[in-house]
Amino acid sequence: MSWRFCWALVPVCLGCMGCTHSPEPEVPRPEQVLDFSTLYKQNCAGCHGANGKGGAAVSLANPVYMAVAGRAVVRQVVANGVGGKLMPPFAASAGGALTDAQVDSIAEGMFKAWGSAQQFPAPAYAAASKGDPAQGQKAFAEFCARCHGADGAGTKDNGSIVDPSYLALVSDQSLRSTIIAGRPDQGMPDWRGGVPGAGPRAMTEQEITDVVAWLAARRSARE
Repeated sequence: MSWRFCWALVPVCLGCMGCTHSPEPEVPRPEQVLDFSTLYKQNCAGCHGANGKGGAAVSLANPVYMAVAGRAVVRQVVANGVGGKLMPPFAASAGGALTDAQVDSIAEGMFKAWGSAQQFPAPAYAAASKGDPAQGQKAFAEFCARCHGADGAGTKDNGSIVDPSYLALVSDQSLRSTIIAGRPDQGMPDWRGGVPGAGPRAMTEQEITDVVAWLAARRSARE
């Protein structure tokens, strides 16, 4: 082999050495993603906030809400949504795009991130009796009017909670959950908070049910 031929092969060999690359990491298929942070960001953060709070929907980064709702309810809502409201179903079996394993990852991830081992002797998640709108108006005046206005139409610091657009978008259960768990990200106390000037009394379960009935009646009056 002549020296000219050998030198001619040098660029080829060096080029081959330079083309050696590690294999690209395999990109998982959408249904294979089980990381809670990724799934939450893609499916939940738009309504509930990037860190489970500060969004338009109920604050999930609230151990009181997580304890009151419980794992079974949270998973059911993630999977099946809330009919007729803004919360869509995410499970493929209910028309969504997520596998059962992904729904489990979201629900369990919420409890790991925002749950608490503390027990809350809170009112039941769902109402056990029918509310009385007239009594609800009285309870609203005692516990809620200071921040939301006497008729719920809002104050300079808080918007209306009887606005037709708002009431049309939220379910009675969402109203109840918010009253029980509060919105700590927005300075709203939970059902135990009481209000200045009215004493430190917590709301009774019936008062909560009645306030929801009063708000729901305001919704119905506009339909």
